[in-house]
Amino acid sequence: MFEQAVFPVQNEAVFGPLMSRIEAAFAVSRVDLFLASVKARRLRIRQMEEILAAGLLGEDGSQLYAALPVSDQALMRERYLAQVERVPAELRQRFSGIYAYY
Repeated sequence: MFEQAVFPVQNEAVFGPLMSRIEAAFAVSRVDLFLASVKARRLRIRQMEEILAAGLLGEDGSQLYAALPVSDQALMRERYLAQVERVPAELRQRFSGIYAYY
């Protein structure tokens, strides 16, 4: 059975707060607002770097992400995409345009 390798976070001081913002955006009580803001900016939900640049995860989200080493950036993207996939099916259908791959 496949088991994903666990890599330690190199810069916890930046990684933790940025991950907290992502978790807050995908919280059950706020995820519909976050998805609506992504849709309003005409972005796709899987475009994490563009979402950060647009300030949807805080005005300094993009700078925080850039301050992370490459290994932490990859881990951040992986965790972000895992949150994207955990969105309830009814919301994914309602916001199907930002979930589309085209």
